[in-house]
Amino acid sequence: MLKTKFKIARILTVAFSVAALQLSGLGASAARAQAPKRVIIDTDPGTDDALAILLALNSPEVHVEAVTIVAGNVTEPIGLENALGITSLAGRCDLPVAGGARGPIHGTLVVEPFWNGANGLGGAQLPASRCKADPRFGPDLIIDLVHKYPHEITLIPVGPETNIALAVLKDPSIVPLVKGVVLMGGSISGGNVNGASEFNVFCDPEAADVVFNAGWPVTMVGLDVTEITLMKNADVTELEKNAGPEAKFAAAVARFQIGLYQGTGFGGGAIHDALAVGAVIDPSILQTKAMHVDVETAGRFARGETIGNRHGTVDKVIPAGDHFESVGVNPVQPNVDVAVGIDSERFLKFYVARLQGK
Repeated sequence: MLKTKFKIARILTVAFSVAALQLSGLGASAARAQAPKRVIIDTDPGTDDALAILLALNSPEVHVEAVTIVAGNVTEPIGLENALGITSLAGRCDLPVAGGARGPIHGTLVVEPFWNGANGLGGAQLPASRCKADPRFGPDLIIDLVHKYPHEITLIPVGPETNIALAVLKDPSIVPLVKGVVLMGGSISGGNVNGASEFNVFCDPEAADVVFNAGWPVTMVGLDVTEITLMKNADVTELEKNAGPEAKFAAAVARFQIGLYQGTGFGGGAIHDALAVGAVIDPSILQTKAMHVDVETAGRFARGETIGNRHGTVDKVIPAGDHFESVGVNPVQPNVDVAVGIDSERFLKFYVARLQGK
């Protein structure tokens, strides 16, 4: 009888323990569902890049495995210095930060002091960095980590796609091992460098062409959503409440962005790259549409344009004597999920909440 009572008590104890774990979200299945997503941030910091890195480092939903640096907004040495300063500010000197490509696969490097300030950070100052650069070349570090964590790594390129393309060209076997690519770049509604091209793709169209057509899942977070998600002074005021070092730095960068963008006709500061990180943390902030996207790698006016096929077809034409005739349409397969809508207000509140008090 005593043994029976003991068994019943033990069963009830186990049952209540399992129930408690499930209710608290700490059960094994819940733990797996909530495991942080492994990410690599490939970046050219850069004002909005700095805000993106800080968002990632302050979000438990993602685990940043490395930061790799590419030339773009600033030269690669300045970008590396800025990234080390940002990771030091966040207390993350354990994080590998590696220099990468110093220019595009073809063409000449273009940098953007007008849009990012002389130091790339809108004049915002960072304390001297305590962090040291990883000696590996950025694309090699990407390759190493993808093989170390097969099917787990999400790549977040928020600069020109040169490092990602170099990694693919050196080791194509990484493509099926990458969980996905969520990039800030491109547009299907016009450019910001000119009427056609967005800056990151414009800087290295050949690299973007490799990345868009590698065969892995790609989400394009482009100007279609980033230029309608504008940080206002009121957002920065909230960010500055009880601000620690990270929030103070982010606020200074954001103030620069707001002033610059308002001076060029916008109603606030576009923090482009942070949206790509936000889309990995919570994909529901975006509305996307699967499209076939081509990258213009030539063209007199449109080099670097990302051309989205909204209808999923191209005309089928056949020769007919001295001309061609259309006789129907051929389907084209989508290669990119294009962000076509965003809950901007929700994202901005989310961003401020993540950095507030830090």
